[in-house]
Amino acid sequence: MRFKVAVAGLGLSVMLPSLLAAQEMPARPERTTTTTTTAPEGPRRAATLPADSTTEGSVKVGGKEIAYKAVAGLLTVGATDPQDATLGFDGKPLPEAAVDLPARAEDQPATAKMFYTAYFAKGEDVGTRPIVFIYNGGPGSATMYLRMGSLGPVHIAVPDLDHPAGGPYKINSNPYCLLDVADLVFIDAPGTGYSRVQGRDAFKAFYGVDQDAAAFDRFIRRFMTKFNRWQSPRFLFGESYGTTRDAVLSAVLHDHGVDLNGVVFLSQILGFDNSADGSDSSPGMENGFFLAMPSFAATAWYHHKVANAPADLETFLHEVEKFSLGEYASALLQGADLDPAKKAAVAAKLESYTGVPAATWLKANLRMTGSEFAKYVQDSDNITTGRLDSRYQGPAMDPLSQGTGYDPFTESIDSSYLAAMNTYAHETLHFGEQMTYKPSAREQGFNWDMGHRVPGRGFGGGGRDKTLNVVGDLAYVMKSVPKMHVLLMGGYFDMGTLYFGATYEMKHLPMPVELQKNISYKFFPTGHMVYVNEEALKGLHDTTAKFITDNKIAK
Repeated sequence: MRFKVAVAGLGLSVMLPSLLAAQEMPARPERTTTTTTTAPEGPRRAATLPADSTTEGSVKVGGKEIAYKAVAGLLTVGATDPQDATLGFDGKPLPEAAVDLPARAEDQPATAKMFYTAYFAKGEDVGTRPIVFIYNGGPGSATMYLRMGSLGPVHIAVPDLDHPAGGPYKINSNPYCLLDVADLVFIDAPGTGYSRVQGRDAFKAFYGVDQDAAAFDRFIRRFMTKFNRWQSPRFLFGESYGTTRDAVLSAVLHDHGVDLNGVVFLSQILGFDNSADGSDSSPGMENGFFLAMPSFAATAWYHHKVANAPADLETFLHEVEKFSLGEYASALLQGADLDPAKKAAVAAKLESYTGVPAATWLKANLRMTGSEFAKYVQDSDNITTGRLDSRYQGPAMDPLSQGTGYDPFTESIDSSYLAAMNTYAHETLHFGEQMTYKPSAREQGFNWDMGHRVPGRGFGGGGRDKTLNVVGDLAYVMKSVPKMHVLLMGGYFDMGTLYFGATYEMKHLPMPVELQKNISYKFFPTGHMVYVNEEALKGLHDTTAKFITDNKIAK
């Protein structure tokens, strides 16, 4: 998502001196002395959290009316497990912890107040009722997209493929809400939405791969305690970088004694060298180029840039996938040893699949990033193609640029989702009326730590990865919890997180091949946020509902 900046203030406690009552002065001037006495200070306490807001509603799914309770609130988590164990649900240190906090908030140990909206269907047994923890990614992105657009009880009505005007935007009841099979918890990452971080080195404590996963782990365990959900079948649902979090978090939860029934990966990225732009900064790493080719071809097919294209998209993509892993990958891996005639033949094939001239592919040495392809595929028409959903398009910002400079898709949806989130929070959830909802944590001082400690390499895990790849985390937890199941979904027209790259990652998990049966796949003729299209939203619901129903009892 495109990131905007918002700044949140820290609430500071101020002690006011007592005021002395005026005294009647005597007739003869006297020298007087005024003293002020204050009571001795007790232990410092953290600021009180806003109260939870509990509301009720109903939603019709599959012809059945589902009554539910919605809870909007904040849970405070610590930056370390020992610190977290001292905190109560109100964010204050437990009395028995005997914690004396420094006077200034910025000197206190770092904490994160994490915003959530939880939906509980009425009349269900919490001991057997599945619960799904849902989040967007970024990193540093709020969960307003999934909360307002996907499987919650409300859905913003935004026309697919169109950039709506500045408002008003309509919020409808969602007939594809997932409450028909599970209770839902939408979570905003630290520093996003109404979530806030504070204390000593707070950004460093929560803004990073491992720090973020640890915060979500502590949140989930606290949530299950607060709402008595330790017996419930448990699922994670992450989108985009949220799938990176899925892999790391599932391993962290397991290491803290919390196993999962299933994990949903929507628009997945686990190895960042496997993205459409990942290989460009790592010469010799060719994965990103050949894994992006099917999405490039799908984009060209959609915009009618493929000569004699078959009518069926998936038939066409199956052909391109074979070319990508075979002839194209082989050509790239040969590097400078590639025969010039063979190089020309591959360039001609690339033109046939993408509509970008062979001469351009030769000039690019057969390698093109996602941004470059989005620029060139409709360049003759002075049109820029969307990155996260390449069905979208817009005017070229700079006709002479190498890349796109912007994403027409994100420009089309951000305003409507932010407006809907604020309206829904204030008018329906009755939460956050005087707070700023931050669509992103990316503000001054934000610096995401991409270092990662890989689990399962002996006691305490292994060393820190320099190039982020969490494929091993998912393999670790699937081997440790062999009855946990995985659902991978995505869009063919997503050039940010590649459907073919995600499939490649799943097929290369370092685990026994028999565990591959625990992975299921579903792709849609849409982009990154598959739910902007109503038909795909229905498919997203149906596929996810079946996955939860099939796996709510360990087999």
